[in-house]
Amino acid sequence: MRPIPATLMCMAIIAAYATEPSDSTFNPDKIQRLHEVVVTAATPKVEVIPAQSLDGEELQRLNSNSIADALRYFSGVQVKDYGGVGGIKTVNIRSMGTNHTGVVYDGVELGNAQNGQIDLGQFSLDNIEGISLYNGQKSEILQPAKDFGSAGSIYIRTRTPRFNGQETYHARATMRTGSFDLLNPSALVELKLSEKVNTSLSAEWINSSGKYKFRYRRVNPAGELAYDTTAVRQNGDINATRIEVNVNGQLNLGEWHFKAYNYNSERGVPGAIVNNVWRRGERIWDTNSFVQGSYTQSFGKFTTLNNLKYAFYRTHYVNNDDKQIKIDNLYKQKEVYFSSSNQYTIFPWWHVSAAYDFMWNALDADVYGFAKPDRFTNMLSVATAIDYRRFKFQGSVLGTFIHDILKGQEALADKHVLTPAAFVSYTLCRGLSARAFYKQSYRMPTFNDLYYADMGNSKLEPERVTQYNLGLLFSKNDRGFVSAMRFSTDIYYNRVKDKIVAYPKGQQFRWTMLNLGKVDIRGIDVTALVTLNPFRDFYATVRAQYTFQRAIDVTNPADNYYRDQIPYIPRNSGAAVINLTWRKWNLNYSYIYVGERYNQQENIRYNYTQPWYTSDISLSRDLTLGRVNMRALLEVNNLLSQDYDVILNYPMPKRNFRVTLTVEI
Repeated sequence: MRPIPATLMCMAIIAAYATEPSDSTFNPDKIQRLHEVVVTAATPKVEVIPAQSLDGEELQRLNSNSIADALRYFSGVQVKDYGGVGGIKTVNIRSMGTNHTGVVYDGVELGNAQNGQIDLGQFSLDNIEGISLYNGQKSEILQPAKDFGSAGSIYIRTRTPRFNGQETYHARATMRTGSFDLLNPSALVELKLSEKVNTSLSAEWINSSGKYKFRYRRVNPAGELAYDTTAVRQNGDINATRIEVNVNGQLNLGEWHFKAYNYNSERGVPGAIVNNVWRRGERIWDTNSFVQGSYTQSFGKFTTLNNLKYAFYRTHYVNNDDKQIKIDNLYKQKEVYFSSSNQYTIFPWWHVSAAYDFMWNALDADVYGFAKPDRFTNMLSVATAIDYRRFKFQGSVLGTFIHDILKGQEALADKHVLTPAAFVSYTLCRGLSARAFYKQSYRMPTFNDLYYADMGNSKLEPERVTQYNLGLLFSKNDRGFVSAMRFSTDIYYNRVKDKIVAYPKGQQFRWTMLNLGKVDIRGIDVTALVTLNPFRDFYATVRAQYTFQRAIDVTNPADNYYRDQIPYIPRNSGAAVINLTWRKWNLNYSYIYVGERYNQQENIRYNYTQPWYTSDISLSRDLTLGRVNMRALLEVNNLLSQDYDVILNYPMPKRNFRVTLTVEI
């Protein structure tokens, strides 16, 4: 903490003026003695690697249903979307794989020990205040040890209540409807319990038939037309509820937070459209619940951050497709997580930290002969951060210790993994800085990789990633015609070793999991943002990003696909957002482009997947009636009604609409 002399001086002058006698005669009896006032402010955070962020109004203006939709506007990100309102959506950063992406929800990372993937379609934007994407790791050393372990991280921050003056509550109600028989009401209530404690309740219901028209057109390898028809997507319905309770408290030089979360859904799995067959027999019931608490306290130069979490995930999967094996399985996951992070300030420009995390994961299923694994994970990290004049540095080392226990089967051998990281940034001149980083990370094999019946391999090694990055950042804020400008470019190289892949082995083409893959990834990320203020009350903001990636398989020179681009990774992709604001009107246009890709390992014509692009537009109007604020929003998504697949044979919706009305007091 640093004193602010200028602010203290201003307060003293104002106080002296306020206590001056009304007449010009000096009267010693009217002199009032003021108690000493000390004003302090926290030292700015060390941002060695700046994040890509979407916050506040900018986030709400995007034509996005979920967090996964919003992440499309970040460079270096690939979103796998299986279509529809309730379709599964996962995120891959810089082609390293979904399992290398950490998703942190209000300070605690989300987990899925079963398959390692987080379905971001389950999280709404209605209660989200900001989303940040970090390549490498977050530019803070006061964080859980687990946060040092991901190759890239997405930080999701929910809305924190803020009250002005005599306000004691806020309330907001939203109704959203549109195509696919969508009905999506939500509500938010915030209460001020005391000067230092507040709480909020957020609830949402989403219901949709998921039916939409699509064009199915395929040609054979000879270029002849095989299918060309229009059909309606079936079994894409969803009925889901989300309830979230937050309690926040302020302490003397500290704070605490408590969260309880529940997501409950029933949805269809529309399946792939193959050979003119529309399969519709799969359904999933999800019940995801967790409670977590966080406590932060400073004692002079020492600061401690402690997190505690318990999560229970229940998944019921049914496949009644007549052309496939009938399946009716129930999976239950449990997780207990504890973290203690501690930071000490040696000098105002030099900080050190140490963190310890413990995590227990268990998976149970009503499958015959299921292994019922338990995993005990211990993590220990040490880190340091230096912010000295133009130079910034952050270094860390993470040690991870894994121990699995099975019932009746051979478990994964104990694993001990050590991963270092180093980040550096230097300010070249005002507004312009250069940055670079080196990092090693890994991802442990999931329970499905290791112990899935007739497929798992308990001898798998962790999948390892080595990252190199070199970049430039230019940022400027002003009050003139160009009120804000930001430009960044990064060149990076990633190497994935011991990539875990499913491989056919033995008779009857049974599949098993093996460490076979090596992937070489080279890329360039470019982002730009400009805000113009040509005249009063009018702002124009343009945000754009472009990514080039060469992600090739270098596993075995004897393979037909050696040095071919890996599946679903485009060489070129980008996005642009144009926002125009005038008084209480807001017009937003967004464009997303994904270049040509291949849906299998071999880059041949038969596996070629065409580029796709979409244009979305929205118009909103704000109204104020006394204390009541209202917003009406009209959205048109896929404005040009393009036919496209993000994943082959999972057709996406054509032109569709949404209307939203929000009332807030």
